[in-house]
Amino acid sequence: MASREDFFSKEASLINSSKRQLANGRDKDPIDKLRLLCFSRGATGILGLARTFRNMDDDGSKSLNLEEFSKGIRETGLEVTDEEINQMFSRFDENNDGTINMTEFLLKLRPPMSNARLNIINKAFEKMDRTGDGIITIDDLKTVYSVKDHPKYLSGEMTETEILTQFLNNFEGENGNRDGKVTKEEFVNYYSSISASIDHDAYFDLVMRRGYKL
Repeated sequence: MASREDFFSKEASLINSSKRQLANGRDKDPIDKLRLLCFSRGATGILGLARTFRNMDDDGSKSLNLEEFSKGIRETGLEVTDEEINQMFSRFDENNDGTINMTEFLLKLRPPMSNARLNIINKAFEKMDRTGDGIITIDDLKTVYSVKDHPKYLSGEMTETEILTQFLNNFEGENGNRDGKVTKEEFVNYYSSISASIDHDAYFDLVMRRGYKL
């Protein structure tokens, strides 16, 4: 199980830095502003944005048209003009078919990560995903992490299930859509935000290896 101290510190730094840049970034690229808005909401900010847009995908096509995209941007509270929204949509709609593919959208929104960082994130996910089904659940965690030394378990404040659920909730944001299942996308999105606040690959690798005992 990952130790949270390093991540909390880095996340707090990321939130504060993003808020400052947003406040002083009227002339920033609109996509950069959207990314900063996500970061200002913590490591699960990109995940929250993804869920906002997926909730609008009524037909399950995993794509958004301009009207849906515009509505989603407005709901985030991002201060952008209609022209900037159109500009963003055009840049995400690479094949000019009038829709944005959700997966490609998230890949472009996430800050770029080196292969070294992606590899260590993948290793951590694979260790957690004991069944190999692409989803981390409480049952997976029970096979790789013992709560017996957890202070709140020892004090009787929390049960094993509550502690493991709390860990999973870190990757699912603060909204009401938590389902106790962490997908690969959610896991990578979370650590892509953490990655944005860590300058060196070697340190990111150290934090991940130490946290997940890789």
